[in-house]
Amino acid sequence: MNRKLVVFVPREALNEVREALFAAGAGRIGNYEHCSWYGEGTGTFLGGEGTSPNVGQPGREERVAELRLETVFPSERQDEVLAALRRAHPYEEPAFDVYPLL
Repeated sequence: MNRKLVVFVPREALNEVREALFAAGAGRIGNYEHCSWYGEGTGTFLGGEGTSPNVGQPGREERVAELRLETVFPSERQDEVLAALRRAHPYEEPAFDVYPLL
Protein backbone atom coordinates (compact mmCIF):
# COMPACT_ATOMS: atom_id res chain seq x y z
CA MET A 1 0.00 0.00 0.00
CA ASN A 2 1.18 3.53 -0.72
CA ARG A 3 1.19 6.48 1.63
CA LYS A 4 1.20 10.22 1.06
CA LEU A 5 3.64 12.55 2.77
CA VAL A 6 2.72 16.20 3.25
CA VAL A 7 5.48 18.44 4.58
CA PHE A 8 5.95 22.20 4.88
CA VAL A 9 9.31 23.58 3.72
CA PRO A 10 10.84 26.99 3.11
CA ARG A 11 11.21 27.71 -0.63
CA GLU A 12 15.01 27.66 -0.49
CA ALA A 13 14.97 24.08 0.88
CA LEU A 14 12.45 22.65 -1.60
CA ASN A 15 14.89 21.04 -4.04
CA GLU A 16 17.12 19.55 -1.35
CA VAL A 17 14.15 18.03 0.50
CA ARG A 18 12.58 16.71 -2.73
CA GLU A 19 15.83 15.09 -3.87
CA ALA A 20 16.36 13.45 -0.45
CA LEU A 21 12.81 12.05 -0.48
CA PHE A 22 13.18 10.75 -4.04
CA ALA A 23 16.52 9.11 -3.20
CA ALA A 24 14.79 7.34 -0.27
CA GLY A 25 12.10 5.86 -2.53
CA ALA A 26 9.36 8.50 -2.60
CA GLY A 27 7.79 10.06 -5.67
CA ARG A 28 7.10 7.01 -7.83
CA ILE A 29 3.74 6.57 -9.56
CA GLY A 30 3.65 3.77 -12.10
CA ASN A 31 6.49 4.33 -14.59
CA TYR A 32 6.98 7.94 -13.43
CA GLU A 33 9.55 9.15 -10.90
CA HIS A 34 10.10 12.41 -8.99
CA CYS A 35 6.33 12.95 -8.72
CA SER A 36 5.34 15.67 -6.27
CA TRP A 37 3.08 18.66 -5.85
CA TYR A 38 3.70 21.92 -4.03
CA GLY A 39 1.89 25.19 -3.38
CA GLU A 40 2.49 28.35 -1.39
CA GLY A 41 1.21 29.25 2.06
CA THR A 42 2.20 30.79 5.37
CA GLY A 43 3.36 28.79 8.37
CA THR A 44 3.24 30.10 11.93
CA PHE A 45 5.00 28.98 15.09
CA LEU A 46 6.10 30.16 18.50
CA GLY A 47 9.26 28.52 19.79
CA GLY A 48 9.27 27.70 23.48
CA GLU A 49 12.11 27.81 25.97
CA GLY A 50 15.07 25.74 24.86
CA THR A 51 14.20 25.84 21.15
CA SER A 52 16.58 26.90 18.41
CA PRO A 53 14.38 27.91 15.46
CA ASN A 54 15.87 28.14 11.96
CA VAL A 55 13.93 31.39 11.54
CA GLY A 56 13.13 33.96 14.23
CA GLN A 57 13.58 33.76 17.98
CA PRO A 58 12.18 31.65 20.83
CA GLY A 59 9.26 33.34 22.58
CA ARG A 60 8.17 35.30 19.51
CA GLU A 61 5.45 34.18 17.10
CA GLU A 62 6.80 33.94 13.57
CA ARG A 63 5.08 33.89 10.18
CA VAL A 64 7.08 32.23 7.42
CA ALA A 65 6.42 31.84 3.70
CA GLU A 66 6.50 28.09 3.09
CA LEU A 67 5.63 25.54 0.46
CA ARG A 68 3.33 22.59 1.11
CA LEU A 69 5.08 19.65 -0.54
CA GLU A 70 3.21 16.40 -1.23
CA THR A 71 4.53 13.12 -2.56
CA VAL A 72 3.77 9.41 -2.29
CA PHE A 73 5.87 6.47 -1.17
CA PRO A 74 5.47 2.71 -0.60
CA SER A 75 4.55 1.97 3.03
CA GLU A 76 7.56 -0.36 3.41
CA ARG A 77 9.86 2.65 2.74
CA GLN A 78 8.37 4.85 5.49
CA ASP A 79 11.35 4.65 7.88
CA GLU A 80 13.81 5.55 5.11
CA VAL A 81 11.62 8.35 3.71
CA LEU A 82 11.05 9.98 7.11
CA ALA A 83 14.74 9.67 8.04
CA ALA A 84 15.68 11.36 4.74
CA LEU A 85 13.13 14.10 5.41
CA ARG A 86 14.56 14.83 8.85
CA ARG A 87 18.16 14.89 7.53
CA ALA A 88 17.39 17.22 4.60
CA HIS A 89 14.86 19.57 6.24
CA PRO A 90 16.34 22.76 7.72
CA TYR A 91 13.85 23.03 10.61
CA GLU A 92 14.56 21.67 14.08
CA GLU A 93 11.07 20.08 14.09
CA PRO A 94 9.66 19.74 10.55
CA ALA A 95 5.86 19.71 10.35
CA PHE A 96 4.59 16.76 8.32
CA ASP A 97 1.70 14.32 7.98
CA VAL A 98 1.58 10.78 6.59
CA TYR A 99 -1.69 9.47 5.15
CA PRO A 100 -2.52 5.90 4.08
CA LEU A 101 -3.81 5.71 0.51
CA LEU A 102 -6.55 3.22 -0.25
